[in-house]
Amino acid sequence: MPLYEHVFLARQDLAQAQVDALAEAATKIIEEGQGKVVKTETWGLRSLAYRIAKNRKAHYVMLEVDAPAAAVAEVERQASLNEDVIRYMTIRVDAHEAGPSAMMRRSERDRRSREERGDRGDRGDRGDRPRRDRDDFEAA
Repeated sequence: MPLYEHVFLARQDLAQAQVDALAEAATKIIEEGQGKVVKTETWGLRSLAYRIAKNRKAHYVMLEVDAPAAAVAEVERQASLNEDVIRYMTIRVDAHEAGPSAMMRRSERDRRSREERGDRGDRGDRGDRPRRDRDDFEAA
């Protein structure tokens, strides 16, 4: 069977449980079409590059799918009808990526670098500020 990656963006005001329910509904459709969902990744609530239907953020979910084209077409049809899904994209791939996707590796790398910096960025310790007297302000 052909391999696909299906990514959908859900509205920002949905709870995580509702987003998981959308992913489960897509998984159920794939399994009814004699396919299987190999892996499901939730990338979380992320900012959009531009507003889509008054949403500035969206919940991102990726499904790695091994299914016939008819099952994937049905998932896309259901996604287009669901008003909680603001965008979706399905691509055919030659092979599924082993391990976490690039988005998951990126978030892990960003989290590690923040921990190493100690949440202060590249500023480091600036030390104490010099005391300023009231006379300095009146002279200016």
